[in-house]
Amino acid sequence: MRTVELGRTGLRVSELGLGLASLGGMFAAVPQRQAVATIDRAWELGVRLFDTAPVYGYGLSEQRAGLALRGRPRDEFVLCTKVGRLIEPGGPDVQPIWADPPAGMGPRLDYSYDATIRSFEASLERMGIDRVDVLHIHDPELDFTTASTEAFRALVDLRGRGTIRAISLGVNHADVAARFLRETTGVDVILLAGRYNLLDQSGADELLPLCEQLGVAVLAAGVFHGGVLADTADGAPHGYERVPQDVLRRIDVLREVCHAYDVPLLAAAVQFPLTHPAVPAVLVGARSPREIAEVAAWHEYEVPDAFWTALDRV
Repeated sequence: MRTVELGRTGLRVSELGLGLASLGGMFAAVPQRQAVATIDRAWELGVRLFDTAPVYGYGLSEQRAGLALRGRPRDEFVLCTKVGRLIEPGGPDVQPIWADPPAGMGPRLDYSYDATIRSFEASLERMGIDRVDVLHIHDPELDFTTASTEAFRALVDLRGRGTIRAISLGVNHADVAARFLRETTGVDVILLAGRYNLLDQSGADELLPLCEQLGVAVLAAGVFHGGVLADTADGAPHGYERVPQDVLRRIDVLREVCHAYDVPLLAAAVQFPLTHPAVPAVLVGARSPREIAEVAAWHEYEVPDAFWTALDRV
């Protein structure tokens, strides 16, 4: 699998990265053995970029990342996690999407300097790995003022000590990331979920040009738009109560272009973000070794240049 420079960080990453939210039990429980086998299969396929977070299964995702990765040569992969929530007994900021979280544990939102350092140290302990390469401030819009001052200052200090290599934001909102970049100096990476894919390209309005101008690398996640591109049955739950008709019509158009050029829709979905110069890599989720193998095959599918030209016209 191809590796690329991650912006100005000095890190090299595989073009395809594995996001570990699903392996923390997002929407449905995943057995530990299956989770570890999925990471192992990703490694066999050449994936060397792994992204987790404390809130993913309230520590479960990080624990499983550690089980699968801590025996690997540390300089051969790039590990990302997040700050902004502490996982603690009775943590009140729970999310209903986690299928099998540890009993009695929950997240507590806290972007203060001390909490950021504690969150980072707790992540290292859960994973049993000595360092994190990319540290994201997770969902900074939930307390933008504190996230952009105290949490950011903590990450600057960690990077200055060589404890992390890169400062990042993990966001679902492109405008929040753009504001953060305008109001601070020193962000290296943006993890942008769901805002630069075949169905939603709002990230290209302001954020991606700004990142290109500043030399900030963008990791594109949510390439299947919450699963809508993988399963477009009317009424299917993909973050919508019902998939809107205009989205279904857009997918029909995309399928027509894909058919004309003999390109699988999901191959186009995986590769589309990589056509932007600010995006060196994409992050995908997987629940099983079979799923990550399928996505890796879509990533490697040879898409003709004429397809992207035709896509620009629809």
